[in-house]
Amino acid sequence: MLFILWGKILNYKETIMKLIIRKIYESEFYFTENLTRETFWNLYKSGCEEHLVLHNLRKSKSYIKELDLIAIHNFLIVGHIISTRALIKNKFGKEHEVLCVGPISVSPALQNKGIGTILIDYSISKARKMGFKGMILFGNSGYYHRFGFKNAKEFKIATKDNQNFEPFMALELIENGLKNVKGLFYDDEAFVINEEQLLEFEKQFPIKEKSKPIFDLRQYT
Repeated sequence: MLFILWGKILNYKETIMKLIIRKIYESEFYFTENLTRETFWNLYKSGCEEHLVLHNLRKSKSYIKELDLIAIHNFLIVGHIISTRALIKNKFGKEHEVLCVGPISVSPALQNKGIGTILIDYSISKARKMGFKGMILFGNSGYYHRFGFKNAKEFKIATKDNQNFEPFMALELIENGLKNVKGLFYDDEAFVINEEQLLEFEKQFPIKEKSKPIFDLRQYT
C-alpha cells in the first residue's frame, strides 16, 4: 500500500485507487448520512440507526468539525469517519476529555480495499496534532488492534454502565495519555436513539428492506 501525503494512492491487489481525505462541507452531510445508512443497514440490527446518530452528533456540543472527515475517489465520497468529544469520569467526579470514534462508513462496493484504514490513520494523526490524549470506540477488536487500540479495561476504563467487553477499546494518542485517566466513559446523548425520531428521519431516505441482522450484539448488552 503506497501513501502520498493525505491525497492517497492505494495499491490493492493491482487495483490503483487515488483517495483524497478532507474535512466535510455542510452540503455533504446528507450524502454521508445516507452512506452511513448503506454501510450499517441490517448489520447490527434490523435496519440501522447510525445515520441518525451521525445527524444528531453534528448538532451536538461534542461535534468537532475538524474531525468530520471524508474520503473521495473519482470525485465521489466513498468513506467517512467522525470523532466527537466524550468524557471519562472517575469516582471522585473528576472529568477527562477524550474522543469517541464513529460511526465509520465505507461504500459497500468498495469495502476491504483499505479505505477505512486510510481514514482511521488520518483521523488518529489529526486528533494527535490537535492535542487529544486518547480515543475510545466500540468495534471489531480483530480490526482495530492494528491501529493500537486495546481493550479499555487495560486502562481501567469502563462503560457508563461499568461494563467491559472486547469491542470496547481505547487508544493512547500520546505516551501515557490514558495512564491517569480512569473511570466510566460517557459519550454524547446523540448515541441514544428515540425510535419515533428514527422513523421520522427514515422518511428522507430511499426505502430499504429490513432483515435479520448479520451480527448479534445481545451478548454485549
